[in-house]
Amino acid sequence: MRPAERAVRAVNGLTARWAAAADGDDDTVFSAAGLWPLLALLGDAADERTRPALEDAVGMAVRDAAPAARELTAALADVRGMRSATGLWAAEGLPLRPAWVAGLPSDVLGRLTGDPVADGAALDAWASARTGGMIGAMPPVRTERTELVLAAAQALRTRWLQGFRESRLRPSDGPWAGRTLAGLVRTTSLLAGLGVAATDAGPVSVLRVLGDTGVDVHLLLGDAGMAPGAVLEGGVGVLSGRCAAVPADRLPIGDAGPGVVVATAPSTGPNPQLHALVSPFRLRSDHDLLKRDAPAGLSAALGGGRFPGIGPRPPVLGAAAQSAMAVFDAEGFETASVSAVGTRTGRGPRAARHVVRRVEAVYDRPFGFLTVHRASSLVLSAGWVARPTPYAPSSGPGA
Repeated sequence: MRPAERAVRAVNGLTARWAAAADGDDDTVFSAAGLWPLLALLGDAADERTRPALEDAVGMAVRDAAPAARELTAALADVRGMRSATGLWAAEGLPLRPAWVAGLPSDVLGRLTGDPVADGAALDAWASARTGGMIGAMPPVRTERTELVLAAAQALRTRWLQGFRESRLRPSDGPWAGRTLAGLVRTTSLLAGLGVAATDAGPVSVLRVLGDTGVDVHLLLGDAGMAPGAVLEGGVGVLSGRCAAVPADRLPIGDAGPGVVVATAPSTGPNPQLHALVSPFRLRSDHDLLKRDAPAGLSAALGGGRFPGIGPRPPVLGAAAQSAMAVFDAEGFETASVSAVGTRTGRGPRAARHVVRRVEAVYDRPFGFLTVHRASSLVLSAGWVARPTPYAPSSGPGA
């Protein structure tokens, strides 16, 4: 099953707005796809004052968002290598409207006992189990006054169709210059894996690394000085078709884009070469979505909202947060997120015989990434790599 196009557009739109707030000084990873279903389900229960801000965040009318969220959740469950789950915990005696609960995925309702130790352990165990241990605890949305917790978890593991070899990365300029860093290198004949896009903020090089589960990672490198948000938005623009990317087999000889050089080279075979040298990364981020400077208007959409559609004692949102992680290494990629809201009520070289096109892509300064479901172009997670991994001799042979 493929996610509905309307949900893909809405989720990717939220990804772009969230990305616009990325800070180039710090690593970050986030998942709009992990949060969007919760926003849609809350919008279905919001009062008239709360609903407009939620509709802005969700990107569609609330009457359409809840069915789209259910379609998206069902579709994600069919993605190979992916786990996806929704959980709802309510205090004993808290009345819930059956119509709203019926709109949730089946068998999601649990109970909060009022014992903070037992409830915390149960919520943490759920988060760990639903992400395969990649995220070991529920985001901090529960207090002594919390009467309802709604959460969504996603986790993905994929292996590269063609792996990398561990190497060294020695940048000669830029923020990482003068350091010996861990690197990943590989050469392929598939030039279609690289393109350079013209965006409103400048050129962005897009290196697509294919996974064996139908999920790929797009590595994004912009011109020096481009803001992280502009680079990530450019990557989303390529997915939507708003920004056209010139594939590597049509790029001009010479400096053809950020980090990209096109030349000719002697070769033992007739096939072109795409040589990529990138930085591995291991990221973890925690986002408080009610902070005044929360991205994508989420604070305005969620802060103090009332949701009479959930129950006759309309709960008030007291906390909203997301924990997310991503690991990119020589063998593959994994990413996970748990999004949650808490409410309270009321409140040997051979001779060369050919000359071929050789394209080199070197990601040796801060760059962004998108995790993309290949069939639908849905962005599952996104992030920015600001701090490289130092090279350790035990990590592999030198380049």
